[in-house]
Amino acid sequence: MTPRVAVIVPCYNLGRYLDEAIDSVLAQSFQDVEIVVVDDGSSDSDTRARLDAFDRPRTRVIRSANRGLPAAKNLGLAETSAPYVCMFDADDRLLPDMLAKSVAALDDDARLAFVSHWVRHFGDESFDWAPTDCGFPALLDVNTVNGAALVRRSALDAVGGFDETMRDGCEDWDVWIALVERGFRGRILEEVLYEYRRRPESMSRVMVRGDGHPRLYRRIVEKHATTFAGHVGPLMLRRERDLAALRRHAHDLGLEYDSRLAPALASRRDDVAVLEKKAARLAQETAEEEARARERAALHDEIAKARREIDDIRRSASWTITAPLRAIYDMLGLARARR
Repeated sequence: MTPRVAVIVPCYNLGRYLDEAIDSVLAQSFQDVEIVVVDDGSSDSDTRARLDAFDRPRTRVIRSANRGLPAAKNLGLAETSAPYVCMFDADDRLLPDMLAKSVAALDDDARLAFVSHWVRHFGDESFDWAPTDCGFPALLDVNTVNGAALVRRSALDAVGGFDETMRDGCEDWDVWIALVERGFRGRILEEVLYEYRRRPESMSRVMVRGDGHPRLYRRIVEKHATTFAGHVGPLMLRRERDLAALRRHAHDLGLEYDSRLAPALASRRDDVAVLEKKAARLAQETAEEEARARERAALHDEIAKARREIDDIRRSASWTITAPLRAIYDMLGLARARR
């Protein structure tokens, strides 16, 4: 029988994390699932070797040339048939009740097309992402739907799946907007049910480098121009509210700096100046002591050298031959001293 949930895990050079990802699916309290790992033309030899030998329950590996994340997701969709679909990257993890609670939400409300949740970031950074609104205009402002949201296959089919030209990211955001544009509804479960790994090459981090995010956001706006145009007013209000919050925060930081941090910094600078003077004085004293120590060492060397020369003289043949003369000389000297 067809499983109720298809879990699609695109993988590009992430073989070292794949066991964790699949284990998190196999550990779900909801078990009516099929798992498909889509190897998007990995170039890493370790990943390829792991995938060649990968053997896990209810899990298949599909290989393709490297065509990017949205194409890998579409391939996973084409290779599965479950009515509910969950997609997440090979370095992330589902928490144990994620599928059970998401399936229950879709089963309880036929009007829902997708169910998202809160996300815990781990790895290089640790924080929780806890949005509450996945409708317009909130979804147009930022992507409030997690990429691992459980979605109805029929809804994905209605919007044509993922745009395979969006290889740089935001392909999931594009789909959520497209779904809501067509009248589909979503829901956010206000609970952390997914863990997203933060690492230097995470797509979420790569996208914000340089002009990455503005460029991708511009593309989203252009692709959904009519929708954005219809929500310009609310979007401007949201942005103005965010800017006002940033200004207040900047103002509060300025006040804190002037009232507390600046005096404390000046005091610490004075302390550092005193310590630097003390360190310079100690360094000078240390240098002088080291010079005296070198002089004492040199003097000891000279004394030792003189003693060695005296010992050499005393052991010489001349010293032995002149011993009687020195004895007579010492006696004459003693007689003169007595007179």
